[in-house]
Amino acid sequence: MSSDHLPEGWTVAKISDITIKGEQRKPSSEETFTYVDIGSIDRDRKCISSPQYLAGNNAPSRARKVIKTGDVLVSLTRPNLNAVALVPDELDNQIASTGFEVVKPLSVDSRFVFALTKSKDFIDSISGVVQGALYPAAKSSDVQAYTFQLPALAEQKVIADKLDTLLAQVETTKARLELIPEILKNFRQSVLADAVSGKLNAGDYQQAPVYKALGDVGVEVKTGPFGSALHKSEYISGGIPVINPMHISNGTIVASQQMTIPKAKYDELEAWHLKIGDVVVGRRGEMGRAAVVNYKGEMLCGTGSMILRTPKNSLPKYLEIILRSPLAVEYFTSNSVGSTMVNLNQKIIKSLQVHFPSQEEQTEIVRRVEKLFAYADKVEAQVKTAQARVNQLTQSILAKAFRGELTANWRAANPELISGENSAEALLVIIKNERAKLSQTKKGRGKSVEN
Repeated sequence: MSSDHLPEGWTVAKISDITIKGEQRKPSSEETFTYVDIGSIDRDRKCISSPQYLAGNNAPSRARKVIKTGDVLVSLTRPNLNAVALVPDELDNQIASTGFEVVKPLSVDSRFVFALTKSKDFIDSISGVVQGALYPAAKSSDVQAYTFQLPALAEQKVIADKLDTLLAQVETTKARLELIPEILKNFRQSVLADAVSGKLNAGDYQQAPVYKALGDVGVEVKTGPFGSALHKSEYISGGIPVINPMHISNGTIVASQQMTIPKAKYDELEAWHLKIGDVVVGRRGEMGRAAVVNYKGEMLCGTGSMILRTPKNSLPKYLEIILRSPLAVEYFTSNSVGSTMVNLNQKIIKSLQVHFPSQEEQTEIVRRVEKLFAYADKVEAQVKTAQARVNQLTQSILAKAFRGELTANWRAANPELISGENSAEALLVIIKNERAKLSQTKKGRGKSVEN
């Protein structure tokens, strides 16, 4: 990294310039300790979320690295996933896996170093030197060799404070955005519930809802082929799509080219050909999977599905709305058969009590449902766009921080805190001297033990 265009008072350094070496020990069989391995790290929140509490005699062979408050843990395995964390007070003097490089800052702000390990530049740098195909991993020396721009200590603290505030705001925004899909899901379910109860267009039609069984209003039901009609061994890739429950989602059929049958087999199963206007519904597993067939190509109703056909003067889309509604889902769930996997049969489908209004009213209900769903889809798309921007925002903020852009005004107002004995270059000298003293102290302890 070039020293050109460095912010005033900054210098170029490596991780190894601002850290000390860590200690390793084998837990004794009599002690209990807290163990942090790669799986203990929450990669999204960048924290230690699930440490293990172990007895020494159950310690894994990788439980060797002593960690202290303020240490920064960097996973060496698959560094592109960025499993990093700052060691909190409650994990002081505990044990971490040798799968981490334990970065132990000396006379610098640990929060600044931690933020550095979350940056895209750090991730890309370490990921670019990994070795191994099955378990790609970096080396401790790769982390220690990472080069970056180091500000004065006072500015490190200001940067860390700003990042704490800004990134907390980003996380709050993320959390709020993550709530919206569930809100939209509930909104859609509410729309479906109102649609089949007559509430969605209440007041526009004078006739009160009249509930009848699907079988009584003329809905035809046909169960998909089962038994010897269609075997799993007959499935191929690139043939005629077979529609099972897994291919029905949110009122849409999403066929898979990996679950198809040959044309000859398709012709043999003519009774289960799906036609435009058919409603295909999943009869096992998750209830409420239903969609109108609007694809002109060839498709077959699978073993796990059923074909429903509406009587004249009825809309297939309205029948789909019924089958996806909370009313139907609750009824099917309560009345389904089977112990290991719930199943529907024709009797259960036909006995569902529904409000089946005139075709005119069905048309209006479908129009309103589609309008409200389109609104929800639009909001959902906006949320996804916002989430993508927020996800980029974290790295944008970190990049600005490590270019000195977040603290330009602070430097201008505090020149005495970034120059002379307070500069980053002077800080490196201080760290070097402190590290030498620590080294001499350790050597002295070693001699006294030997004596």
